[in-house]
Amino acid sequence: MTQDFELIAKTFMGLEPVLAKELTQLGAENVQIGRRMVSFTGNKEMMYRANFQLHTAIRVLKPIKHFKALSADDVYEGVKSVDWTEYLELDTTFSVDSVIFSEEFRHSKFVAYKVKDAIVDQFREKTGKRPNISVTNPDIRLNIHIAEDMCTLSLDSSGESLHRRGYRQESVEAPLNEVLAAGMILTTGWHGETDFIDPMCGSGTLLIEAALIARNMAPGLFRKEFAFEKWKDFDPELFDAIYNDDSQEREFNHHIYGYDIDMKAVNTARINVRAAGLTNDITVENQDFKDFTHPQEKSIMVTNPPYGERISTPDLLGTYKMIGERLKHQFTGNDAWVLSYREECFDQIGLKPSIKIPLFNGSLECEFRKYQMFDGKMRVFREEGGVVKTEEEKRQMAEKRRFKQNREFKKRLEEQEENEEADIRTFRFRSLEKKEPKKNREPRESKPYRESRYSRDSRPSKDSKKPFKKGRDFDKKRRFNHDED
Repeated sequence: MTQDFELIAKTFMGLEPVLAKELTQLGAENVQIGRRMVSFTGNKEMMYRANFQLHTAIRVLKPIKHFKALSADDVYEGVKSVDWTEYLELDTTFSVDSVIFSEEFRHSKFVAYKVKDAIVDQFREKTGKRPNISVTNPDIRLNIHIAEDMCTLSLDSSGESLHRRGYRQESVEAPLNEVLAAGMILTTGWHGETDFIDPMCGSGTLLIEAALIARNMAPGLFRKEFAFEKWKDFDPELFDAIYNDDSQEREFNHHIYGYDIDMKAVNTARINVRAAGLTNDITVENQDFKDFTHPQEKSIMVTNPPYGERISTPDLLGTYKMIGERLKHQFTGNDAWVLSYREECFDQIGLKPSIKIPLFNGSLECEFRKYQMFDGKMRVFREEGGVVKTEEEKRQMAEKRRFKQNREFKKRLEEQEENEEADIRTFRFRSLEKKEPKKNREPRESKPYRESRYSRDSRPSKDSKKPFKKGRDFDKKRRFNHDED
C-alpha cells in the first residue's frame, strides 16, 4: 500500500490554472490553485510523474513539516523536531533554499542557516559527527517557506529547475523560458490539430515545446537527473517504468515552422531542434517577418516579439506595426497569439484582440493577446457562426482581474524573490491523517523496443516517429554511479 502525501508544484504567475489542468489530467487529487503554485496530493508514482511529465511546473516540493515560528529559535526547534535520519546519512550532502514573506524574518539566508544548524546539531548529538553542506550539487535539497508565522519545510524533489529540459544546446539573447513557452501554447488550447508558426522564433523554444505538446511527449525525457533519484526511498523500478512508458504519445500529422531574421538565431534553433530529435516535425528558415506570406494549411501563430527591454530593437513600434499588417493581409482565417509588454506596442498592431491574458515573463508583467483573423466585419463573422471567445477563454479573461488590482500595465513585479523561488504566501494544507491509502498500482510493462533506463547502454534516436535527443549519455544510470560526481 502506498500512502498519499502533500505535494506542491510551483510555476509562473498566470500559469496556475494551466498547471492545475495538467495535474488533474495526470490524476492528481485535491488540486488547489494558489499563488504561483498548485497544491495536490498523490503517492510516489504521482510525484515521479509530476516531475517527468508536467510542462508548466518549475519544481515539485514534498512538505514534511508544518509549524509556527515567531523567532529564529522557533525555526530552529521546529526543524530539529524532525527525525532527519529518515532523509539523510552522515555522508549525505544537503542544501537549504528559503523563501520568506514575513515581518518577523527579514533575511532569507539567516533562516536557511538556522535550518542547517538544527539539522547538523541533531546529527552531532546523536552520532558525534555531522553531514556536509553542498551548494552546487547536494544529494538532498530542502526548502523552507515562511508566510508570516507559518513555516513549511519541504523536500525539493526536482533539483535543478524543471524549465531546464536538457535539449537546449545553444542560446540567443533573452531566450524564452521553456515553462513559460509551454504555458503559452497550452493556454491557446492547441495540441497539434493544425500547423504551428513562430515567425520570430529565436533559439526555437516555442517550436520545440510545441512539438512536445503535439506528440504528448514528456518534457523530462531529456533531463539527466531529478533530485528524488538521490532520496533514500527512491524506487528505480517504478521510475524506470514511468520513463519507458510511451503509451500516451501520439502521432503528429501537421508541421511546425519557425522563422527569424537573424541567421545566428536560425542556426541556434536548428541545433536545439536537432538535439531534441525533432527535425522531422520542425523546419526553421531565415526570413524577415515582413516577408511572411499566407500559409497553405490551417495554422496557429504563437510568437514573442522583442519588447525593447532586454533586446535592443531600432524601430520597435515600426516592428509591431509591421506585425499587424502581416496578420491582417497574410493570415486571414487563422488565429495569432502575441506575448508583449508595452501597451504602445500592442497599439501599433492596430487589431482588436479577442482575449487578453496576463502572464509574467521574468519580472515583466506582460499580456498574451489573441487575434482572430477573419475577412469582413465582426458582426458578419458572428452571424455566420464564428466564435470570438470560447467558455475557457472567458474564464481565462476573468483571471485578469487579480492582476489588475493596484498596478499599471507596465508596472514591474516588486518583490525580492524571483518567480521561480516565490510561492503562495498564505495557504492551509488539507490533513491527510484520515485519508485511506491508495491501493498499489499494477506496474506497467515497458515496450520491448524501449530498453530499461538503468540497464541499457544507449537509447536509439528515432527522428521519425519517436524523436529523442541524439548522443545523450543514457548509460550514466541517472546518478546511481556516484563515481561520476
